[in-house]
Amino acid sequence: MHIWTIENWIDILDYENHNYRTGLRLVFDKDVHPELRSACKSFASWMRKEYYFPIRIPIYFKNKRILKCLDGNFACGTFFEPERYSDEPYIRIAVGGFLELCQERGTQNATLSIFKTVSHELTHYFQWINGLELTSIGKERQATLYSDYIVAEYMDWIHDKNDDSLPA
Repeated sequence: MHIWTIENWIDILDYENHNYRTGLRLVFDKDVHPELRSACKSFASWMRKEYYFPIRIPIYFKNKRILKCLDGNFACGTFFEPERYSDEPYIRIAVGGFLELCQERGTQNATLSIFKTVSHELTHYFQWINGLELTSIGKERQATLYSDYIVAEYMDWIHDKNDDSLPA
């Protein structure tokens, strides 16, 4: 069972009384590095072809080094899980330290690190949309596992295409 493709949401969402917006949307702060912006757009384009997003999920790429979560903790990425399916969720990703990450790990590894954060948070979206009941630890373990899996799947697709969508 692939959590990004299961369709529990069909039985959960109230299609008779609600018209849900669908899809994946990217929103960038104006100072986000242009190479990262371009790479994220390519990654999102691939995800839209491979996976369906039954309730619109915007991803906000924030030009901050770290994000403050609603619970007061700090993280590189956050997923807002609404209580009702009639309210849209959202994801925030901190990308303000991208250039420093490039210096530490190289541009391609820094970009893949951002992709893993995006995939991790999107796994939380799919956990929510499919009504999966997991412990907090179970949710995090599954999100970490899928973040590696999704990025590896994307890299295989790029390799098969002989595409150079990632910055070197």
